[in-house]
Amino acid sequence: MSFKSRGGEQQPSRSVISQKWTIFLCIGSFCVGMLFTNRMWAVPESKGITRSAGVEAESLNLVSDGCNPKFLQHKYVKRDSKDILGEASKTQQAMQTLDKTISNLEMKLAAAKAAQESILSGSPISEDMEKTGSSGRRKYFMVVGINTAFSSRKRRDSVRATWMPQGEKRRKMEEEKGVIIRFVIGHSATLGGILDRAIEAENKKHGDFMRLDHVEGYLELSAKTKSYFATAVTMWDAEYYVKVDDDVHVNIATLGDTLARHRKKPRIYIGCMKSGPVLAQKGVRYHEPEYWKFGEAGNKYFRHATGQLYAISKDLATYISVNQHVLHKYANEDVSLGSWFIGLDVLHIDDRRLCCGTPPDCEWKAQAGNICVASFDWTCSGICRSVDRIKEVHRRCGEGENAIWTAAF
Repeated sequence: MSFKSRGGEQQPSRSVISQKWTIFLCIGSFCVGMLFTNRMWAVPESKGITRSAGVEAESLNLVSDGCNPKFLQHKYVKRDSKDILGEASKTQQAMQTLDKTISNLEMKLAAAKAAQESILSGSPISEDMEKTGSSGRRKYFMVVGINTAFSSRKRRDSVRATWMPQGEKRRKMEEEKGVIIRFVIGHSATLGGILDRAIEAENKKHGDFMRLDHVEGYLELSAKTKSYFATAVTMWDAEYYVKVDDDVHVNIATLGDTLARHRKKPRIYIGCMKSGPVLAQKGVRYHEPEYWKFGEAGNKYFRHATGQLYAISKDLATYISVNQHVLHKYANEDVSLGSWFIGLDVLHIDDRRLCCGTPPDCEWKAQAGNICVASFDWTCSGICRSVDRIKEVHRRCGEGENAIWTAAF
């Protein structure tokens, strides 16, 4: 009885405590659950809301501005492409400018080295270089080298009497117009012999020779041409270097005007361009011993200027000077010159006024206001009987004595 009554008194108290703790634990669990829930989900949920809100706002802005998102994306891609192409074009232009600058510097350095080697080797140098030195050389417009031989004294005198100014006029032309004209000749096989002494005496009288370190000979014209350009570019700093034969009539002022039209262009090679047959048969004039290099029989040469008169710019003359020891020589000097420029970025200019015929051809052209630069007979590769006829050609086809002084080049 007592046992039951005691147990009946304690049971209600135990039941009350269990309910309180249950409520307390429920509330605590709920709070802890809320705490963890806020920490785990509040930030991602806010980012998601912000992101979607941002996308919606951006879309609303694009729509409100009247823009299509796909079109705008294409526009940005197109703009980026244009920017990339523009930058690439600028880079390419900068590289080309740099290449040209380097090329010009290399040409100047090569010319300076060539001049130094010429001085050290004892080769002839111009009075202009002797006075100013290689670093302060005077600038000239063109150097005209008249190819001549020991036996051509009468031809030289006929040129002096017609289109080549003499004495004070020649010096004035050099000073005021920047035009140098010289007869170009090497030396005989017997150095210092009677032929060389005759040239020295003639040069002492006229002062219009340019001597080369070269042994004269008809079969050595290619070597002479190479030596002429290599020597001339060290003696005179000119824009153009011209080679002409001593049986050709030349209008100097018209030649200068013609070259002046191209003075802003690099690597100029101007003349009457031709492409004659490669002659394999021995014994004929202009026979080509190396005909097999030009392909099958009957083939033609590459385009090159005819040998009576042609001109090249300073950069090409410097190229010949620097590379003269490795430039191949063919039998014909005009072919050799043309071959040296194959593979180079050279501008070939075909000007038919550099190869007019003798009267009446050049006379008709002069009357029409189209004065010829050079006149000769194709059948003779020069003026036939030039000593006797060049005065007539000069009278009928010449530009006039005052033309050189009124020319602006």
